[in-house]
Amino acid sequence: MKLNRSGRLYQAARQARGVLVARSKSLRDIAPTASVHHSSRVSPDLVAGDYVYIGPDCTIAPGVSIGSYTLLAPRVAIIGDDHSVNVVGTPIQFTGRPPQQRTRIGRDAWIGYGVVIVRGVTIGNGVVIGAGAVVTRDVPPYQIWAGIPARHLRDRFTPDEQVRHESSLDAQDFTVTFAHTQAIHD
Repeated sequence: MKLNRSGRLYQAARQARGVLVARSKSLRDIAPTASVHHSSRVSPDLVAGDYVYIGPDCTIAPGVSIGSYTLLAPRVAIIGDDHSVNVVGTPIQFTGRPPQQRTRIGRDAWIGYGVVIVRGVTIGNGVVIGAGAVVTRDVPPYQIWAGIPARHLRDRFTPDEQVRHESSLDAQDFTVTFAHTQAIHD
């Protein structure tokens, strides 16, 4: 039986699956509508808002918060910044760890396949990060970045469009509909 992805039954089933995966991973601070793929390795202190989606095979280190409506494609990694590398005369493995920084991803962001985000950066609301990018510094809201290291390509919206978009998100003035898998035609 194929469920209508904008129907209540589908949404209830998706939420129930999300709650079960969250419990199995001891995730206590994620919204009930958030979805974490069972194959992802996620620190139990993850904070995730409504309708966050974390795809297959993601790795999320401690100290990460993700805003509502944000999507992480498969194999996104939020890692690093956890070894002291500047202690002369001591191998890195014995140098200890510096104080850990929080990583923040705003709401309505899209993080593409295989993106690596270095811990401690802030990614603003509405950001799009292209597949395979390595994000090493903060990304301002509503920008599109890609590359190694990631750099600004263009803005996602005009300033007026940003205001309208934020207003719609605040008012939740949209229909909850999940993407359908489309057949590929030759």
